[in-house]
Amino acid sequence: MSSKVYIETYGCQMNFADTEIVLGILKNNGYSVAKSLEEADVVLLNTCSIRDNAEQRIYGRLGNLKNYKNQKPDLLLGILGCMAERLRKDLIEEKKIVDLVVGPDEYRRLPEYLDIAFSGDKGIGVRLSRTETYDDIEPYREDGLSAWISVMRGCDKFCTFCVVPFTRGRERSRSLQSIVQEVENLSLRGFKEVTLLGQNVNSYRDGENDFADLLEAVAKVDRNMRIRFTTSHPQDMSDKLLFTIAENPNVCNYIHLPVQSGSNRILELMNRTYTVEHYLNLIEKARKIIPGVSFSTDIIAGFPTETWEDHLATLEVMKTVRYDGAYMFKYSPREGTKAYKMRDDVPDDIKTKRLQEIIDLQQTISYEKNQELIGKEEIVLVEGFSRKSEKFFSGRTDTNKVVVFPINDSVSVGDYVKIKINRATSATLFGDYIEQYQQKDSLVLKCL
Repeated sequence: MSSKVYIETYGCQMNFADTEIVLGILKNNGYSVAKSLEEADVVLLNTCSIRDNAEQRIYGRLGNLKNYKNQKPDLLLGILGCMAERLRKDLIEEKKIVDLVVGPDEYRRLPEYLDIAFSGDKGIGVRLSRTETYDDIEPYREDGLSAWISVMRGCDKFCTFCVVPFTRGRERSRSLQSIVQEVENLSLRGFKEVTLLGQNVNSYRDGENDFADLLEAVAKVDRNMRIRFTTSHPQDMSDKLLFTIAENPNVCNYIHLPVQSGSNRILELMNRTYTVEHYLNLIEKARKIIPGVSFSTDIIAGFPTETWEDHLATLEVMKTVRYDGAYMFKYSPREGTKAYKMRDDVPDDIKTKRLQEIIDLQQTISYEKNQELIGKEEIVLVEGFSRKSEKFFSGRTDTNKVVVFPINDSVSVGDYVKIKINRATSATLFGDYIEQYQQKDSLVLKCL
């Protein structure tokens, strides 16, 4: 009987996509997927190191699993992903919690490391690669509506606060044809949305093809399938890419464009390689080329040496751009980065206060922007029941806004429907069902 593997995934969408690759590799080597922890012979945690609290969550979970392993001594416990590369010595030699640690570029050899662990030794594989893209691996996916597709791995930007180049290595891209083929297979299986993933998708390159070429090729596979992508770097957001978004009806009107800070001095210390002026010009240009485009962003509060004036500059950028949403964090020193050598001189209570002001401002802006949609009609991909009630469906617009509406006998999960918005909070739109959005109407056209 085959061993059963259970994976818990933490962190970014890249990790969720990597989990599907890992499961694809393990299934090809005779493993089966456990539906619960209790039926598993192997438990793997796919981990994130981007912030300290992400690592602390994993350590807390490992504490729980160590007790569980004491009751089930034959269970193998392993760490995958970014923490494997960063903390292998601590996890295996010092705390002696886990049986194997395997980094993001060594998943192909995971069955071999599991064999080593089953024989009583420690399975360790954490080398980074300049070539590994898992281009030939078919990810294991349950049937569904949405899929994440890694189109490239690693990052060459070396932002001073970020561990990604050290935990995921340098940039390398998959072939355009392999990605198109994966999207074709997903279309045949009935998937309605794919998100193209990379630490910086804008720098994708396959020969003469850049990311705009890839985006267009993927969009042409199935015009009834929505195409999203993340994450973009402002330095590499080209006019060609903006026009590609505008010209392809099923590429969503949504761009995640991290700004991190509104202060040029802080941006330089972060090695972000753009100025606030360049960033704002890019936003303005995108809004002219792509009517109705929505933006989300990443913001870090309390980077080393950040002054009150730097913080105010960040608030000013937020007021100027008026993001639809944002991921907002306190600065967290990461060992091995350049910023780690800077003095973390912003007191934690000041970081917390500044972060709360950023959050409060963003919630106000999000609420105001959503209020503007009341009375408007939106095209929504129905994703399932609302989290709060099975009397309501939930879905998203192509601008990535969550919409909740009463269930209707003529509506099924996976349908595109037209919803008239009648109420809104900062996070959610509420509305009434109008009609199915028919294919003859050019499904998934840009927002009405």
